Amino acid sequence: MVDSPSGAGPKNAITDVVGVSVGHRHRLDERWATGSTVVLTPEGAAAGVDVRGAGPGTRETDVLDPDHLVQLVHGVLLGGGSAFGLSAADGVLRWLAERGHGLRVGSTPHEVVPIVPGAVLFDLPMSDWGRRPDATFGYAACEGVTRGVPATGNVGAGTGAVAGALKGGVGTASAVLDDGTTVGALIAVNSSGAVVDPRTGLPWALSSGLEGEFDVPAPSTEAIAAARGRSARTDRSGTEIAPLNTTIGVVATDAGFGKSECRRIAVAAHDGVARAVRPAHGMTDGDTVFALATGERSGAPIPGEPGWVAALDAVCTAAAEVTARAIVHAVLAAESVAAVPGYTRLYHPGWE
Repeated sequence: MVDSPSGAGPKNAITDVVGVSVGHRHRLDERWATGSTVVLTPEGAAAGVDVRGAGPGTRETDVLDPDHLVQLVHGVLLGGGSAFGLSAADGVLRWLAERGHGLRVGSTPHEVVPIVPGAVLFDLPMSDWGRRPDATFGYAACEGVTRGVPATGNVGAGTGAVAGALKGGVGTASAVLDDGTTVGALIAVNSSGAVVDPRTGLPWALSSGLEGEFDVPAPSTEAIAAARGRSARTDRSGTEIAPLNTTIGVVATDAGFGKSECRRIAVAAHDGVARAVRPAHGMTDGDTVFALATGERSGAPIPGEPGWVAALDAVCTAAAEVTARAIVHAVLAAESVAAVPGYTRLYHPGWE
């Protein structure tokens, strides 16, 4: 196991970062398997983004360019529904605007424009056609936000996710650095690549875990052999589907970084995706990671001052680690949906 300097935060979740809350809205029944997740920073956070997949579905990513006007975002939408699911962000905007959160554009408190970038994953085959998130999903996700431990597995954006030949889902993790800086990640895993080593039957990034974080026994040789025969990506009925995918997520820190540094953190987080998903960043993936800096922790070095480079490198290193761990948590928490098996069903039959 690889130990971080000070271990995880108390919740081992992105909500260990002060100023961040998370909410989910989803439907999972015989006709639906999709949803939306919001990561809210109502008071504003610096943000950056890095898109590595060749088939992204995104919204408001241009505004995060360091040389563009807007400096803070008020939330990030992660959702299912492919391009249709981007409409869920409209509900997030409405919820924030009703509460006066956003970029001030007038003289009265209600004259605001919330800035809510977002990314979606392809889960359309997991629901009947036409069943996908809309603005009501985004609004409801905001209504259910928590600063506690967010739900994981088949929730929110991960409800209809499929990771390789396994059920995907939402996972989260955090780390506290030696200087007290907190870094957290929340990832929705819907990858074309595999999340499990076919030779061992264990998640690729299991070794990224902190001491005692992942209590996963080695599968039997019989289970490993049976799983190797299941390489196709299927919908809930078991029909093989085209590999249209995407791993999307948010990494957050309480350090006082700006947009340029957030961009570097988002770049580094993709290293964690590549450790946990093999292969990653393909032509049919839309892999996208947002990075947020709430600035709630005082004393962070500013660009050009001594210690700035080391502080940013430390957060970037942690961003890759928490991203990889969050993906493992997503895989382990995801439960089977009809013909799409969760990790437990496939590698530890009888446990579910």
